[in-house]
Amino acid sequence: MDSTELTFEAAYAELEDIIARLDSGELPLEESVALFERGRKLSQYCQALLDNAELRVNQLLEGGQIAPL
Repeated sequence: MDSTELTFEAAYAELEDIIARLDSGELPLEESVALFERGRKLSQYCQALLDNAELRVNQLLEGGQIAPL
């Protein structure tokens, strides 16, 4: 599944699963590399979502509305 189709929570949960699997040390090299690549993409996606949320929170006005960009 493309990471851009995931919610933050689903992407983060998948990332945690990948980390646990990589930490086990029981995977073949090729699978470890593929999981690492997927984990890196998920990490970047989660960070982008967090950055966007932070930007929106920082733009909140006193009336509770979001200021236009």
